[in-house]
Amino acid sequence: MTAKELLGNPDYPAISYGGYRANTRDIQPTVAQIKEDMKILFAMGVRFIRTYNVQLPHALNTLRAIRELKNEQADFEMYVMLGAWIDCKNAWTDKPVNHFEESEQNADEILRAVTLANNFSDIVKVIAVGNEAMVKWATLYYVQPSVILKWVNHLQELKREGHIPADLWITSSDNFASWGGGSHEYHCDDLTALIQAVDYISVHTYPMHDTHYHPIFWGTFSNDLEAEAVERIERAMQRACEYAIAQYQSVVSYITKLGIEKPVHIGETGWASKSNDLYGPTGSRATDEYKQARFYHLIREWSTKNRVSCFYFQAFDEPWKDKHNPHGSENFFGLFTVTGQAKFALWELVDQGVFAGLDRDQNSIEKTYQGNKENLLIDVMAPPMREGEPQKNYV
Repeated sequence: MTAKELLGNPDYPAISYGGYRANTRDIQPTVAQIKEDMKILFAMGVRFIRTYNVQLPHALNTLRAIRELKNEQADFEMYVMLGAWIDCKNAWTDKPVNHFEESEQNADEILRAVTLANNFSDIVKVIAVGNEAMVKWATLYYVQPSVILKWVNHLQELKREGHIPADLWITSSDNFASWGGGSHEYHCDDLTALIQAVDYISVHTYPMHDTHYHPIFWGTFSNDLEAEAVERIERAMQRACEYAIAQYQSVVSYITKLGIEKPVHIGETGWASKSNDLYGPTGSRATDEYKQARFYHLIREWSTKNRVSCFYFQAFDEPWKDKHNPHGSENFFGLFTVTGQAKFALWELVDQGVFAGLDRDQNSIEKTYQGNKENLLIDVMAPPMREGEPQKNYV
């Protein structure tokens, strides 16, 4: 299978993967642990995963785990979108950040990605140059489009020269605005050249975050007043999915306006199941397993129907994401908990027995809330009224 055959293929569902169990990346998941994860993802139908950098052993260990499973199981199949992390000069240091120069480490990151793509050419089908590396709210590390363009062109040249596989696709995975779908401040000649240079565009869209930052679609609207709380939630989640699709379509419209034909897929979208900050009960009331499940199924249904690959974010909770706030939303985007419990979005698969005999760190795959939906719904709150009227809060 090639990237061209995989992307947009409904028989090859995609997901973003990080195997970290601890609240620090200093504790790297072992090959054996990653093999457990790959078996779980394979059982739920996933065939295409995304990683984020090649600075740490995680990506290499993931590729080794997949290769071992392919050798052990004739029917095992898993492909990888390999991320190469890109930073600006002085990113993640106490020195002044320079967004107009790139980090000296970028060249080594690209070299490592090339090496892995060659050594695991049966598995690595895409290299993504940078992750949200152009969006300007990534203030700790973002670069100008010219930097991403430089490395995309470099990889395309290696392809033409036969130094990496000819069917390896090159992209960058970034916020929809960075791809021209939002503010005009992102529109520039270098972005146009980048759109022309990549093999496809990988777009990020996160309506969950905009339940706080830009809640034009979120809340209980006036025409929802007579509806029960469950129906209010359903309408809000339908609007959230439509919002994500609109951001995706804004990128499609922009590149069409440029006169460029290029495949567009979703590199990330997701919904956290828990939050004690902006998205929780005292904020936008967006985060719980019920709403996460609705968004997951709605976006999967749309992407499958429209043959758009969606690297759903993400497979497993990762507590290192916000280690200073154990209950922060960044730690809870997974469809599985750290201990391997299947959240509400996957309860039906547990009932079907697809995870029978599988475990994560010696924990069998069981439902959260001990499978009691009534207990789950206790934690579910309807979106707040947009105009301040009283409402029934709990489902």
